[in-house]
Amino acid sequence: MHFLPINKQDLNARNWSELDIILINGDAYIDHPSFGAAIIARSLEAAGFRVGIISQPDWRKDEDFLALGKPRLFFGITSGNMDSMVNHYTAQRRLRSDDAYSPGGQSGRRPDRAVMIYANILQRLFKGVPIVIGGIEASLRRLAHYDYWQDKIRNSILSDSKAELLIYGMAERTIVDLARRLDNGESILEIKDLPSSVCYVSQPGKPLLPNAEDCRDKATFHRMNRMFYELFPTQALYQINGGRWLKHNPPAPPLSCEELDNIFALPFMNAPHPVYQGQTFPAWEQIKNSITSHRGCYGGCNFCAIAVHQGRKIQSRSAYSIVKEARRIKGSISDVGGPSANMYQSTCKLGFPDSCPRRSCAFPQICPNLQLDHDAQIRLLDEISRLPNVKHVFVASGIRHDLALGNKRYISEIARKYTGGRLKLAPEHSSPKVLRLMGKPPIERFEAFSKEYFEEVRKAGIKRQIIPYIIIGHPGTTMEDAIALKHWLDAHNIQVEQVQEFTPTPMTISTCMYYTGLDFETGEPIHIPSPGEIRKQKELIVKTTAGKPKRKHRQ
Repeated sequence: MHFLPINKQDLNARNWSELDIILINGDAYIDHPSFGAAIIARSLEAAGFRVGIISQPDWRKDEDFLALGKPRLFFGITSGNMDSMVNHYTAQRRLRSDDAYSPGGQSGRRPDRAVMIYANILQRLFKGVPIVIGGIEASLRRLAHYDYWQDKIRNSILSDSKAELLIYGMAERTIVDLARRLDNGESILEIKDLPSSVCYVSQPGKPLLPNAEDCRDKATFHRMNRMFYELFPTQALYQINGGRWLKHNPPAPPLSCEELDNIFALPFMNAPHPVYQGQTFPAWEQIKNSITSHRGCYGGCNFCAIAVHQGRKIQSRSAYSIVKEARRIKGSISDVGGPSANMYQSTCKLGFPDSCPRRSCAFPQICPNLQLDHDAQIRLLDEISRLPNVKHVFVASGIRHDLALGNKRYISEIARKYTGGRLKLAPEHSSPKVLRLMGKPPIERFEAFSKEYFEEVRKAGIKRQIIPYIIIGHPGTTMEDAIALKHWLDAHNIQVEQVQEFTPTPMTISTCMYYTGLDFETGEPIHIPSPGEIRKQKELIVKTTAGKPKRKHRQ
């Protein structure tokens, strides 16, 4: 096995005169399936294409972009595993001092709006070579969207970058299909029907979204987002964007279990490239001993974009595939999970029909057609824990407490064996009004789960913690709500470890509410806290917990 080529010397070592596809990556090159560029590159390689990676090129130096020459088919661009603006700036728009995806955690290794900057440079250096943009930054900016950092509505990043095609979501199948069609002689300008893609067309179809320029009007932006969330899973959508017709194709079908297994079986080196010898990566240190068991999320939290990126339907790997990966890890496995660990092997009794009107299977109530299989996750964890090379196995990615509530066996197994002393849960707030706007379950469900969890802890004679995550400053939140949250924390003697300020990231429902000042469901006006008020809310919660013994909801 080898790392993918990063320079001309690597090409010469393979006796290659050119590459079919070159990926430009805003992250450092770590060849592991938790990193988007690596998983896309390996998928293309498995399909028979010659692929190279240019990671974190200096946008001030043309020679970095010329390192692998001109690709035969196209350039692919991603900002990395994070939106570059989220990567660079806090919720208060202050510059961050570190970057978890860069060597040594060093900041400044990628530009603001990395996808656009990289695309502009490639268009200047390689005229006529198709450019395809993807990854989280492109995926969540694929239509007219609110940009928090400029406080305005921006066009699709496809328009702003002047790339030929945008691929959104988890793109392994789509990118391979595109490469094959180009390899067979199709022009990228002829490809208008690729699932999970956004492209320009000469004539629109229906339905039509409101024009991008008209979305500066807040009521129109609210209407556009309502239409998008209702229609995008099943229909092509059209929008005048940047003066041209944009076509948003429906998402590709979810991967089967076998397809997902095949992706995780690709020949990853499971390490940073040797060019970084001796340097550490915070993101790599966090995930190098973890295992992804599934993708997707049907939780429907309004501040989260996982469902419009990974999909609502859960795509689970087989136990065989996961256990095989676990065999290569020696010592402790830090996490086996996904967006919510206990959604593993969840299915819909009706097969997630197109006719289903719900955005969430868990809110406002758990859908009766949702089929949970907590036993499958426990069997998997038990099998991994019996491996001779594994000392401990934990669930660190968090679980949905509302889904687990009432399943005493699952709660007992998680409490006694698989939380490593610290279980992450996300009640997010205590106010019923705020929780409804967030799309989160009532706080009573968190309290009920905690009671069951600590009862199992007490019976086992062990000590455990629940680490609650809290978001302050969400649209609709007032100082009165923050005071109520303070009283709730006091009443339950909870010290929070993470108090997160709400950040309006592109394409979330909560961001739509932030920009418009309208309740997404009802269209009624809601309070939008100012940055100063958000700081006061945070200070209130931090002061509430700062002087307490470090219990963090401990039993």
